[in-house]
This record gives sequence, structure tokens and C-alpha cells, in this order.
Amino acid sequence: MKILGIGNAIVDVLCKVDDNFLKNNSLTKSTMKLVDENEFKNLISKLKIEETISGGSVANSIVGLSQLENDVSFIGKVNNDNLGQQYEDGLKKEKVDFIYSKKDEAIPTGTCLILITPDSERTMCTFLGIAGKINEKDIDLNKVKESEITFLEGYLWDEGDAKKAFEKAINNSNKVAMSLSDLFCVERHKKQFLELVKNKLDIVFANEQEILSLIDTSSFEEVVSFSKELDKNIVITRGDKGAVSIKNNEVFECNAEENLKIVDLTGAGDLFAAGYLHGIINKMSIKESLLKGTELSSKIIQKIGARI
Repeated sequence: MKILGIGNAIVDVLCKVDDNFLKNNSLTKSTMKLVDENEFKNLISKLKIEETISGGSVANSIVGLSQLENDVSFIGKVNNDNLGQQYEDGLKKEKVDFIYSKKDEAIPTGTCLILITPDSERTMCTFLGIAGKINEKDIDLNKVKESEITFLEGYLWDEGDAKKAFEKAINNSNKVAMSLSDLFCVERHKKQFLELVKNKLDIVFANEQEILSLIDTSSFEEVVSFSKELDKNIVITRGDKGAVSIKNNEVFECNAEENLKIVDLTGAGDLFAAGYLHGIINKMSIKESLLKGTELSSKIIQKIGARI
């Protein structure tokens, strides 16, 4: 396998809402909130479902890589329930090797409610279910060692079993990439994420907000200086300011595509990562990889959902 993704196996449920729905349910636009099963059921009871997809941040990237005809696999924890079967079927349909044997669990398969407002922003309410209970026994060491790159998501990081699973994957990988995932995620785990970025990861994906928060600055120049000091590949998306990759003391930039009819920002970062990693594993230059990431993210935001 070229790339093995390890992440939250979440069934995405897409719904259109207005801003009042967010306000009335005390939700902050453009963020991800963890909810319990009852809160999830309460929210979804008020909504019309547009689409359901086998999702999760890294899973979206892995599907994008598969659609670009790369050999890829994914490890994520699901229950042996209806949603768990839907999840597995969805990945197999996309020619992703799903490396997980479903078992009967007390906790249901994870679900993410993706609320799309008229301005195309997405606000997520995630019931992690069994997805967040991944442990080191779920990590297939042979698959990790056989892959060129192991790709992880910050969403999955948590103390306890998930952290042990992360460490097992990182310590046995040929090369490790990780997405910082979300601003709240960075703020919750700042010390650990900074340690990972400095000492464990080879490729880091972040948006501008996340990387600024990680190093406690409001200056993008400081981000560049910080990244140049690391022997890493730090890849930063900056919205309409394009994307930047900092590697070997060099800064590579790519402009955002213009005049796009934006419909839904769901999966923009995930598909950017897919395009960029496609470039890396196919021996493209950093600039070409940035362009490929930008191409995929530009396509995905012009349609609903995280599938090209």
C-alpha cells in the first residue's frame, strides 16, 4: 500500500440548515462539537437528511487518494451494526482496503451531523460512538510497515487507548503524516500536538488558524520561522490566500483558484491533503503537490459532501 490512513470511522449525515438553527441549538459556526448519543438524536430529529457517506477526516482523504488510482487502506473502528456495515460497504465501493474486522460492541458506530448553512460553511456535531475507542490491538503492524506513509488525524488523539494506538502506528511507520484537524482540537491538546510536530511527524497538515494557535502567535511570519527550524514538511492552507509548504528551509506557495461557485466547504482540507499526498507518493515536486491539493479542494467545495 502507498498510504494507510488511521482515523475516526464516522458515518457523515449531511443536512442543510439556516443560521438560526445554529443559534437556537448553541452551536458555533465552522467548528466541530462532540455530542452524546441523546443530543445527536435530538438534533437529527429536527432535520431533513440530504445524504449519508462513509466519512471521517482521514477516510475522506484516503477515498480521494483511491479516486486518483493510488493503492490505499484504512483502519477505523466500527460496530457490527447497520451503520458499521454501511461504512465498510462505502469504503469498499471506493476501492479502499478496509483493515478492520467488525465485532459486536456495546457502543454504536460513530456518526457526524454536518450542518451546511447558506454561506457554505459547515458546522459539525459528532457522536464518536465506538470510533473513538480505537486501541493498539486495532492497529495491524504488518499493514503499517508495508505502507510508504501512515496518515493520522488529530481528531483521533486522546489520552488512553487512542494515544497508545497512535504511538504504536507512529513508532512502526516508514513516514508519518498528520492533520491537526480542528482549532478546538489543537487548543485541547496543544502541548502533545507540539511535541508530535517537533519530534514525531514527517508531514503536518494545518489551516492557518490551527498553526497560529499551536505556536501561540498571531503572526504568520512567526509560523514560517518556526517551520523552517524543523526538518519537516509543514503544509498550511490559508483559504483565499492559497496554500504554503515549508520544507528544508524553503517556502513554496500556491494561489487559491478564483471565481469558484462555493456550495459546501465540507472536506476541503481532507481533499487538499489527498491531492498533496498524491503528489508526494508519485514523486511530484512540492509545488506540483500544492497545485494538486488546491485542484482537489477547489473541486470539492463546489458540490455537497466530501466525495469528488
